[in-house]
Amino acid sequence: MATSITTPPGIPAVEPGRRPGPPGGRGRGAPPRERGLAGGALNVFSHTFLIAWGVLVTFPLVWSVLQSFRTDGEIVANPWGIPTSLRWENFSRAWSVSNIGDYFLSTVIVVAGGVFLTMLLGSMAAYVLARYDFWGNRVIYYSFIAGLTVPIFLALIPLFFVVRGFNALNTYHGLILVYVAFSLPFTVFFLHSFFRTLPTSVAEQAAVDGAGHVRTFFQVMLPMAKPGLLSVGIFNILGQWNQFLLPQTLMRQQSGFDADRSVLAQGLVALAIQQGYRNDLSALFAGMTIATLPILVVYLTFQRQVQAGLTGATLK
Repeated sequence: MATSITTPPGIPAVEPGRRPGPPGGRGRGAPPRERGLAGGALNVFSHTFLIAWGVLVTFPLVWSVLQSFRTDGEIVANPWGIPTSLRWENFSRAWSVSNIGDYFLSTVIVVAGGVFLTMLLGSMAAYVLARYDFWGNRVIYYSFIAGLTVPIFLALIPLFFVVRGFNALNTYHGLILVYVAFSLPFTVFFLHSFFRTLPTSVAEQAAVDGAGHVRTFFQVMLPMAKPGLLSVGIFNILGQWNQFLLPQTLMRQQSGFDADRSVLAQGLVALAIQQGYRNDLSALFAGMTIATLPILVVYLTFQRQVQAGLTGATLK
């Protein structure tokens, strides 16, 4: 026997199999044409914003690279022009005469040591905090998170005295340890969430096969976390490569500026100051290009891995 359902007066009838939409005809209950128009308008706005943002970021970089191939006279006469010929001697002059080569080597040493120790210590700490339950786990984890809230400006003065107390001022190892300390909070925060998404059954199977904690971490879990390691590694390289305040505070001798141990950020500032006396703008732009291109090449090379690491933790 069929049963009919009557709609009370004052309530609009709803078609079978269709949910009522919110007032105004929007949402799931809105007609497909209206939903398409709203989505199209949102796409146009988002794409316009992204294109504008891309132009704002890319234009200064392209302009600096173009000026590095021009002469000083061409730059002063027409700053917005393009080079008539590629003048590679600007780069050789910036590398040798302006000491960009020494700054570059110092930066490579400090960043290589800082990123290696940051990734090693950060991955081990994040793995232990994410996979093992022990007393004080949350306290240690939130202590790392609290490090993200400390402005670098507030730590400069006490940091200077601490490093000086260890006789590590104007040394590579002193600056490397400071880089590691400032990079660990974000590294642990990022990898902690990533390690929690990895399957527990793989670690349990490794334990059944006789693997210890150290072997399980380095040979089983760490390779599985490769996308996350690449992503946070790129962020650490970017942050440490472009760092200025920490080396400016910790890599200056009492007698003055030491070009042998200064990093690229300091070198570019010194090079910009020297232009008031030399007026060598082409060498300045060449030095900026030398400092920018390596990090740009690294990011473009690992772009897909960075995107996979950023989305992998949220999709698993």
